[in-house]
Amino acid sequence: MYVTGPLGAGEAAAGLAFGAFAVSALVLRPFAGVLADRWGRAPLLVAGAALCAVGMGLTALADSLVAVVLLRLLLGVAEAAFFVAGFAALADLAAPSRMGEALSYNSLGLYLGLAFGPPLGEWLVERADFAAAWLGAAALAAGGAVLSLLLGETRTGPRTAGPVRLVHRAAIAPSIGFFASLAAIGGFLAFAALRAEEVGLRDASLPLFLYGAVVVVSRIALAKVPDRVPSLPLGATALAVIGAGLGVAAFVGAPVGLLTGTVLLALGVSLSTPAFFSAVFATASPEQRGAASGTASAFIDLGLGGGPILLGLVAGSAGIPWAFAAAAGIALAGCAWIVWTNQGRPA
Repeated sequence: MYVTGPLGAGEAAAGLAFGAFAVSALVLRPFAGVLADRWGRAPLLVAGAALCAVGMGLTALADSLVAVVLLRLLLGVAEAAFFVAGFAALADLAAPSRMGEALSYNSLGLYLGLAFGPPLGEWLVERADFAAAWLGAAALAAGGAVLSLLLGETRTGPRTAGPVRLVHRAAIAPSIGFFASLAAIGGFLAFAALRAEEVGLRDASLPLFLYGAVVVVSRIALAKVPDRVPSLPLGATALAVIGAGLGVAAFVGAPVGLLTGTVLLALGVSLSTPAFFSAVFATASPEQRGAASGTASAFIDLGLGGGPILLGLVAGSAGIPWAFAAAAGIALAGCAWIVWTNQGRPA
């Protein structure tokens, strides 16, 4: 909304700005994984959150699309460091038999942010301006740096030695399915507010709030499911539900269609992240958790970054409903990939 409003750019530019962080994050995530295994989790958590605060604060001064895109690239560096170290720290703290449950609870922070961040930003914009929203985001990120400092180091095993391996190959196959879910989600996150305006919702942030709220409730209610159901079949089911939700949001051109599709999408998302990360960490020993997290989270950048850019082109040429329909197709293709790769695997 900042790009299409004050900056006066179009929907394709909005997708570019939203997804630009993926370029730097994608390049740096594998290196962040290596550093998390060698230096520990705490340095990357603190530095990543602090850099995020700087990038958000500077966005308040950005008056052009180029400036916003450059700052999004800086935020990609911050996100790479924080996210990779954060999931490696989670794997350090969780019991193997409860990894899926721990992943469900851990991601509540992400989705509470997605639920309450947009309304908070909208409230700050309405009562002040966009600069107030960016400074508010900077303050929250600075608080994250302080909390990370208080958390301390979680790694207990020996430091990784020997040759550097940027890619944890065993994590690639499940990460492709994870990518499909995130590319679809990225399109929804980038264009949900604009779609809400198209279908006549007065509160443009309502779909994002509903999405985050449903994921939070579902992650709590279904927290034990990822430890009781094989990870890859669960991930395939989640992709199918995500595709169904996006299809409803695309082809039912009324507020009820967007909101119903959002609920279905959120239900699928509530299971997809713990399912796929459980599958990824099952392939890694303790001293490989940073590398596994870096490999899997690189696909997050490809999905959340590349998805909005690609779907932004679809939205610019054919409209947002067709962008949602394309996102549904990506999710269903990911479902087919996981079903195919899981054939013959033991439960």
